[in-house]
Amino acid sequence: MQLSAEQLAQFDEQGYLFFPSRFTEEEAAVLKRAGDEVFAMRREEVWRETSGVARTAFAAHRYHDTFRRLSQHPRLIEPMMQLVDGPVYMHQFKVNAKAAFDGEVWQWHQDFGTWHRDDGMPQPRAMNIALFIDDVTAANGPLLFLPGSHQHGVLQAGHDLETTSYPLWTLERDTVKRLADRGGCVAPTGPAGSVLLFSSLLVHASPPNISPLDRTIVYLSLCHVDNHITRQQRPEWIAHRDFAPITPLPDDCLLQGQESKAA
Repeated sequence: MQLSAEQLAQFDEQGYLFFPSRFTEEEAAVLKRAGDEVFAMRREEVWRETSGVARTAFAAHRYHDTFRRLSQHPRLIEPMMQLVDGPVYMHQFKVNAKAAFDGEVWQWHQDFGTWHRDDGMPQPRAMNIALFIDDVTAANGPLLFLPGSHQHGVLQAGHDLETTSYPLWTLERDTVKRLADRGGCVAPTGPAGSVLLFSSLLVHASPPNISPLDRTIVYLSLCHVDNHITRQQRPEWIAHRDFAPITPLPDDCLLQGQESKAA
């Protein structure tokens, strides 16, 4: 999956690209089963809401083969290599759940702000790519983006240790309002299998999910191998230390072996 000149220009302006139905229904179903399996695990990498439902499964590519394959998928890796102009390593891999009725908020933040402050990542030569494994609608806690906010560099943030189970460097309301007044606020929605690619400087959030519909998204945070982190204060399964470049697998890697499992 190579980005066109028009798509690259759109990314520079808006800070994100959206590809509805980039993965097939069959591929999304394989990932949905894998997500349910990792959320059922009792591991330190699987964080839970105060209600007990899963919030995030960190580093799932280390302990589930389907996510290992996804972490090397060419439809995800190749456009990221194009954007950062070189080989990438996996800085972070997570499966984020917003369980029906109980999925909590992710506050307004920039990912690079956290990676820079907590992990010592030198420059924002890192990107996020998100794959919907449920349908994402206006009702079930979609991602909210502030288009163009990536153009303002690293913004002042405070360390929120109380709002949710996961500590985050969050932005003040005045900052969010100012950026939204300039560029608006959008919520990309689409069917399972859709892909979002966005800058690590893009300001984003997601509201609670009080709907009866689950919303699960897989995130790959990929960084140029020359821009790897320099601080090791967070657990390795949150901020990875393996800086080896990722080698993409064949395009059909998610479906390999699925026939035998179905039998």
